[in-house]
Amino acid sequence: MKVIICGAGQVGWQIARHLAGERNDVTVVDNNPSLVNRATDTLDVQGITGFASYPNVLERAGAEDADMLIAATHSDEVNMVTCQVAHSVFTVPRKIARLRAQSYLSAMRSDLYRRDHMPIDVVISPEKEVAEAALRRLRAPEAFDVEEFMDGRAQFIGLQLDADCPVLDTPLRQLSELFSTLRAVVVGVRRPGGRLFAPDPRDQLQAGDQIYVLTHTADLARTQEIFGKPSKRAERVVLIGGGNVGLTVAKALEASPDRVRAKMIERDRASAERAAEALERTIVLSGDGLDIELLREANIERADAVLTVTDDDKTNLLAAVRAKAAGCSKTIALINDPTLVPLMGPLQIDAYVNPRQTTVSSILRHVRHGRVRNVYSVGDAEAEVIEAQVLSTSPLAGRRIRDITFPEGALVGAIAKEDGRILRPEGATLIEEGDVIAIFALAADVPEVERLLQVQVDFF
Repeated sequence: MKVIICGAGQVGWQIARHLAGERNDVTVVDNNPSLVNRATDTLDVQGITGFASYPNVLERAGAEDADMLIAATHSDEVNMVTCQVAHSVFTVPRKIARLRAQSYLSAMRSDLYRRDHMPIDVVISPEKEVAEAALRRLRAPEAFDVEEFMDGRAQFIGLQLDADCPVLDTPLRQLSELFSTLRAVVVGVRRPGGRLFAPDPRDQLQAGDQIYVLTHTADLARTQEIFGKPSKRAERVVLIGGGNVGLTVAKALEASPDRVRAKMIERDRASAERAAEALERTIVLSGDGLDIELLREANIERADAVLTVTDDDKTNLLAAVRAKAAGCSKTIALINDPTLVPLMGPLQIDAYVNPRQTTVSSILRHVRHGRVRNVYSVGDAEAEVIEAQVLSTSPLAGRRIRDITFPEGALVGAIAKEDGRILRPEGATLIEEGDVIAIFALAADVPEVERLLQVQVDFF
């Protein structure tokens, strides 16, 4: 597949990294030569320096025979014009654009992106994706990572194991025997200071491990309890930051049937006033989220969770630390810079949301067509969880799991049958045509997993 990626920032670079690693023909376009050089120096991609919306630049990038264009520059307008030029001049079959401004994303304007208007096939909203990720964290505050699969019937969660975890030093195979009715599988483990790996049934969990589990949604609470993380619903939430992300989260909390009581702190007076006008039940306080007196006014010591979503990573970290020191039990921070993530443990911040990770995952869902239904990028693009339907031509169809040679870094975490059942995969489990499976795969093993799934990119 020939793909043009416009914008070589963090999101564009990560998408290029994923697609180039799977032997696609990737060209990166950016008007910043240093970003283009970084991409061509570190990845197996071609680079073009220039403005992505210029027809002559797209022509140099090979738009005439490109299969897909991904517009992920920092400007909504450039992304929109780039897709228009790619369609009108070069008839690129599939165009994906990242758009931030809420005005462009209104449901009232959905017709804007029809082929006879502004021909964008898929619109990705980072703020919307981040807000949804933050809401998932709030629904499972004990987890540091959460993603839904199989139409919400399965959950992928990350848990930090403490010294009092009741199943430490127990082989994973034995866990399956002890909890025979639990529809959950440990698919990934990261040791303190170590790399992520797919565990063997003989492996034992240790204190300090970060584990990734695929579980049936109905078994989520029980799964957390087994690993020493009793589930508790967040009923009182404090949001620090009233920008697009904070406002989207607050609106979703107001619409939630759980009746969550939320308070928001926003430093900018005008933004605070806009938030207060847009929200009905959320109390909006104008001031600095690092101000201990303001945090006390928001009853931070009684809050079940605080979500720091300002546009500054360091402010989010400090605000989360201040909230935890003031008595808040759970802290969730918005972190753009992946190099800051190792500070989460020492600072005792419970979970984080990475906008780049959520945006990359969202784009990958649409890049991988065929029978792939969902893709989630784990950690710093260290692994992926791929949800796909099994085709009749797949090497998986009609075979039991124990008879399939999966890559060493890949594990099947859940299987959805056509009758609606979600199964915990075992060696004797038969995979049939039409089944939907969720597979955890380390980055190096993703191409082999996709070969097993027989995913074909078909645009025509």
